[in-house]
Amino acid sequence: MDWIKSTLESTPEIALFVCLAIGFAVGRVKIWKISLGGVAGTLIVAIFLGMVADIELNDQVKQIAFALFIFTLGYISGPTFFASLNRKSLRYATFTGIEVVSVLAITAAAVLIMNLDVGTAAGLLAGGATESAAVGTATDAIGRLDLSDTEIATLQANVGTAYSISYICGLITIVLLSSQFFPLIMRVNLREEAAKLWAKLGGAEDDATATPAAPPIVGREYRVTAAAGRTVAELQSDLGEATVEEVFRQGAAVKVEPGTRLAEGDKVLLVGRREALVGAAAHVGTEVNLDESMGMSLDLADVVVTRKGYKASTLGEIRRDFETERQGVFLQKIIRGDHELPVQPKTLIQRGDTLRLAGAARDMQRAVPMIGFRVDPKVTFDMVFIAIGVVLGFLIGMLVWTVGTIPLTLGTGGGCLLAGLLFGWIRSKRPTFGQYDSGAADVIKTLGLATFICAVGLSSGPQAVELVEEFGVGLPIAGVAMTAIPAFISLFVAWKVMKLPAPLTLGAVTGQQCSTPGVTAVQGAAGNATPLMAYTIVYAFSNVVLPLLGPIVVAMAHAIG
Repeated sequence: MDWIKSTLESTPEIALFVCLAIGFAVGRVKIWKISLGGVAGTLIVAIFLGMVADIELNDQVKQIAFALFIFTLGYISGPTFFASLNRKSLRYATFTGIEVVSVLAITAAAVLIMNLDVGTAAGLLAGGATESAAVGTATDAIGRLDLSDTEIATLQANVGTAYSISYICGLITIVLLSSQFFPLIMRVNLREEAAKLWAKLGGAEDDATATPAAPPIVGREYRVTAAAGRTVAELQSDLGEATVEEVFRQGAAVKVEPGTRLAEGDKVLLVGRREALVGAAAHVGTEVNLDESMGMSLDLADVVVTRKGYKASTLGEIRRDFETERQGVFLQKIIRGDHELPVQPKTLIQRGDTLRLAGAARDMQRAVPMIGFRVDPKVTFDMVFIAIGVVLGFLIGMLVWTVGTIPLTLGTGGGCLLAGLLFGWIRSKRPTFGQYDSGAADVIKTLGLATFICAVGLSSGPQAVELVEEFGVGLPIAGVAMTAIPAFISLFVAWKVMKLPAPLTLGAVTGQQCSTPGVTAVQGAAGNATPLMAYTIVYAFSNVVLPLLGPIVVAMAHAIG
């Protein structure tokens, strides 16, 4: 045991990865519908390890890890955040506003009633709002207070301990409220309401939870009989989501144009959505075995919506307005940030969304430039552009404004977040550079935040017992209130004032806290992805605003404490 302790103390890098391994394993454990997640699991393991061993990670490692996390968070959120600044989406910012005002007011009340120190107040807010990024921005702000090194170290340690307590309380609260209690309060059957909304969006009743047993885009060959004498355009109009890609007449290829008239005996290759081709034989003729000479490979591409002058529109509006231009190109997925949205006619497509498209190469070459930028799968990380952005973030974080005796600064966290937003927005406008693959971004975000949280937890260990003894059950109660009060307010606003459907109401409530476990539980109860339509918009606003509360809560608690 002594050997293990001395090894961890002498090589903190080993302690870091021990915490990550055990923490992420703990985070996977599910009790009912709730799991802590890897980051919270790492924090708890690090706190316990910090109680039994004197382990300290290098400050530079902690700063670099947090800078990479917060810059990436801003970079990925930037396009969605700015795209949401439109008439159709901006009203959802109301929920972020409710969250901000509520958590600051509750924190102020807790400081006055419980006489919380600055670090505990900041950790309470970050955990109750389930916003891990606020831990970093608050810790950075505390480091700039005019206090001794010992006082700063103690306050920064209190941030992590208070966060771990209130985060667990907040996570359980938001999952239970959003997926179980709120539907009862609203007196609705969430699954039925979600099915109604899905149908209203243009989906069939049975496709909300269906998993395709065959490819959604297929190619089939027919011998023309029923379509003889008709033009390609007329046939495609009858078929819907299918196109004529090749025509062979007496063994020779015929140029395919809208006005090309089909003759009896022609062999045609149709490509389209499987459901559109099910009854195609009645419109075309007898289906025959696919001739290898007519076989073709479909092109698959992820395309970021960057069309100049594009305004947020529903998928149905886009299909109607670009009826001719989209021929032969089929939409398979809509991805916003880290979430996949339902492919339904009334789903809102925003600038910065990524569309998974499939179709013949010639059709894709025509359509993709009209939509935006095709993501190069070979490029995952533009190191030059991203490194310059992080440098700018550090420089912004060095700016300090003194109000009275209180230094106000965005710090490393706020500076890198704003730089990430700016560079993400630039990338959405000029997508030929700055590519940051979503998979690579997820690894950087997760590893960066987990490393930073581990450093906070290791330093929090020695003070954890003292903090719990000092405030007792007050911290868990305050953590529950920090989550429940804004959630109840938003429920009333969404349900009674905005008259949102139940799935969108619950998606907005979980989105204002950036609670992925919360919206996952709501999706499970709803049976489809409709809650994500509100969640992704509110999440974009909250993901940007909540981390900036770190220095604000530090200044507020320092002033009134």
